[in-house]
Amino acid sequence: MKKRYSYLIRPLQIILDIFIINFAVYLIYDKEFLNTSFLSYISLFWFFTSYFLGFYKVYRYTKALHILTLLIRQFSIFFLGYFAYFGAFREGDVVNNQFVILSAIIISITAIKFLWLFLLKKYRSYGNNYRTTVVIGYDDSVKKLIKLFQSKSNLGYKYLGFFSNKTYKSKEFLGNLESVVEYTTNNIVDEIYCSLSSLDKEQIKKLNKFALDKGIVLKLIPESNELYSKNQSTVFYDDTITVLNVKKLPFEFPENFYKKRIFDVFFSLFVCVFLLSWLIPILWVLVKLESKGPLIFKQKREGINGDEFVCYKFRSMKINATANKVHATKNDSRVTKIGAFLRKTSMDELPQFINVLLGDMSVVGPRPHLESLSLEYQKDVDNYLKRHIVKPGITGLAQISGYRGEITKKSDIINRVRLDIFYIENWSFFLDIKIIIQTVLNVFKGEEKAY
Repeated sequence: MKKRYSYLIRPLQIILDIFIINFAVYLIYDKEFLNTSFLSYISLFWFFTSYFLGFYKVYRYTKALHILTLLIRQFSIFFLGYFAYFGAFREGDVVNNQFVILSAIIISITAIKFLWLFLLKKYRSYGNNYRTTVVIGYDDSVKKLIKLFQSKSNLGYKYLGFFSNKTYKSKEFLGNLESVVEYTTNNIVDEIYCSLSSLDKEQIKKLNKFALDKGIVLKLIPESNELYSKNQSTVFYDDTITVLNVKKLPFEFPENFYKKRIFDVFFSLFVCVFLLSWLIPILWVLVKLESKGPLIFKQKREGINGDEFVCYKFRSMKINATANKVHATKNDSRVTKIGAFLRKTSMDELPQFINVLLGDMSVVGPRPHLESLSLEYQKDVDNYLKRHIVKPGITGLAQISGYRGEITKKSDIINRVRLDIFYIENWSFFLDIKIIIQTVLNVFKGEEKAY
């Protein structure tokens, strides 16, 4: 499997730009000007404005003119924020060299932005940092796109071939439309470009589902006279080639992963320091008094991308041979008295905040299942594997909606997966906060299936 490092490009650009800002201030400062509060302010201001203005949203097909637009927009806001500091904290004093520093920042970052673009294109022209692509259909629009992939290597696309229901003698012909799934399963394919004139709506729907399950980007090539919904964004690879991006899921944007991870770390540290630090010794005594065995119960569960990890819980059962095979049921004889209390209050899940710190889980997400049960659920529920594109959570939308604990009928797992997928497709930071608050309220209110 090809190693991916493209996800590091934007973080590196952000770090480099913030370094340039701080270095410019340090290099051209006067003694009164240089202070920690200003450096912190200007760095944070740059970080948040660049995020909200999409300053780092530069793609393989982005043109130099668009980058110039991004620079003008970013520096217009940065200019206001830069001088707002002096108005608020220096009572409007003109500090020596402040215009020189601002000019140095603007010139340096502009130069670095275009240099970065040039070096990336040069690097890609040598066959590095590429994305493998296949195309479905072979109409005029597709032929233009293929020609673009083959003629402009600096875009970083490695064209593998095309699929069509018509047979062609070309070496690029990979087979008919039915062979798309088999080919992309057995080969590394990053992006599929699909001509809308070659497939009907049902076929595109199935292809989109397959692409989501496999983590492949699906892009649509429209006919010139078509109109499209707001759920699709139009991009131009060349003056004559239009491509539709299928609406991205929230977690396909790297910044959402970082935002969620930062919150997970701080929230989990808070729980570990202010709750688990004193709760663990107390529970160790109580659990040991009632039954033999360790305080922490370890169980292998499925995580992101189906990878296995060790999930931690406070032990709520007597040591038994079926703990890793069978979920707890109502009035389960294996559950101890202190264990019943832990389960009722969901305190048995608290050690999973350690899993969050280790990076195996998130505070909010689909609950992780045992591998044996996961294989069974995959047979019964469509889109089940879509749960694996995010980290599992300590709590989730399905859990606060009543679908937690024991699966007694098929509709339980169907509804759980339905809510998990809704969460993945509609994630926001505030949705996570809402789920956490509702989870805490449910603990005090009590839940019927908390056993």
